[in-house]
Amino acid sequence: MTKRIVLDAGHGLGTAGKRVMKKFDSKETREWTLNSRVANYVEEFLKEYEGYQILRVDDRTGKTDIPLSTRTKKSNDWKADIFVSIHHNAGINGGSGGGITVYRYPNSSKMTKVMMERLYNELIKQTGLKGNRAKPLNDTNFQVLRQTNAPAILIENGFMDSSKDVPIILSDGHARKSARAIVNWLVSELKLKKKPTPKPNPKPTPSGKGYFRVVVGSYKDRGNAENQQKKLKDKGFDSFLVYYEE
Repeated sequence: MTKRIVLDAGHGLGTAGKRVMKKFDSKETREWTLNSRVANYVEEFLKEYEGYQILRVDDRTGKTDIPLSTRTKKSNDWKADIFVSIHHNAGINGGSGGGITVYRYPNSSKMTKVMMERLYNELIKQTGLKGNRAKPLNDTNFQVLRQTNAPAILIENGFMDSSKDVPIILSDGHARKSARAIVNWLVSELKLKKKPTPKPNPKPTPSGKGYFRVVVGSYKDRGNAENQQKKLKDKGFDSFLVYYEE
């Protein structure tokens, strides 16, 4: 049965306050940019597998911060099998703390603690961004977790105001590693199968009834063609002229 995966890159480019601290990044990279980059890589890496469909419930351009109720409604109407919301955190206020944190709805029977722990462990295995947060795994009443019918998880993929985390989360490598962790987790939870490796087309084996033709050259001028034919004949090779209209 085809599994339906919802990806949610949190916020939008213009969402107030959702950006990397200027102290650490003069461009003040927007959170949506970081979130969407991870989501894009998740989509790319999932192409290695079959038996699923993907729905993005954020605005892929980042120009609009889609309301949370709209995001969850799209997921519910689509009858998703799993909902993954990707974010980057804040709250260190320029300090050196940080790390990845993962959230589910309190006492959720759909997104179990074991499932949440497996995702967190895979994220740490791939990225190493463990940090020093007191509770890296949390039960939290976030709207996207509360209103989704499918098992739902929200990832805070490092802190945008941490002197330690910022250089890491700005890197393309971290986004790729995070996406790989999410994909590994989805593959395991949804029992997705890897696409078979396409076999190269074998070279045709001669049947023994045909023949091979050696082509010496092509000429615009008939005289040049006849001279070449004469040289071949002088050396004992049979040849013939064929004329093709362009």
